[in-house]
Amino acid sequence: MKNLIVASTSTCYNGSYLDYLTETLKEHFSETEEILFIPYARPSGITHDQYTQKVADYFSKLNKTVRGIHTFDNAEKAIKNAKGIFTGGGNTFLLISELFKNNIMAPLREVLLNGTPYLGTSAGSNLCGITMQNTNDMPIVYPSSFKTLGVIPCNINAHYLDPIADTKHMGETRETRIKEFHTQNTIPVLGLREGSWIEVKGDTMVLKGELTARIFEQGKDAYEVQTENQILFD
Repeated sequence: MKNLIVASTSTCYNGSYLDYLTETLKEHFSETEEILFIPYARPSGITHDQYTQKVADYFSKLNKTVRGIHTFDNAEKAIKNAKGIFTGGGNTFLLISELFKNNIMAPLREVLLNGTPYLGTSAGSNLCGITMQNTNDMPIVYPSSFKTLGVIPCNINAHYLDPIADTKHMGETRETRIKEFHTQNTIPVLGLREGSWIEVKGDTMVLKGELTARIFEQGKDAYEVQTENQILFD
């Protein structure tokens, strides 16, 4: 049974790294003392070691150890043996490219479908969708495919932003870009606002956090889902 936390961001507003998720993560990773971290997205270009240390500093407060997947000789074996997995945010194109290069996209999907507890933030949440095509990131590399894990029945638009009232120009809004996506694709898109996350248990997805999420489906008007409600698609 799938057991996922799919979060829009790692740092909410003026908080510290992952602090808004602390109580959730205590329960989510309660049955493991070590978390396998996938640092491939490299936010701001930091190294895998630097990123892993940042994550380790946080999880040490929860009495958990963290090991980066890049330190294993056999990444596939590390995935299959992990009791808990976290993929952090950064550049989604880079993340997906590295997962395919290291031949661990399919093994990661397999263990998540079989119930390994997983946390994704930002790019690590985009990874959970059917494709990565609703990322906001720059295409700094060219992955071999846009297909991702497909462990949830939609794509994620992390850090979803609403239009700012009385602003004369802010470029294309997120809603505009998602409508453009739906001229060519039928995949539903979930706009996940900052401080919100999806709790996935088996095939049930429930919105968590203080804010609503915005749902986009091809040929329909966008609509809101209230927090603590199940997310369903036709």
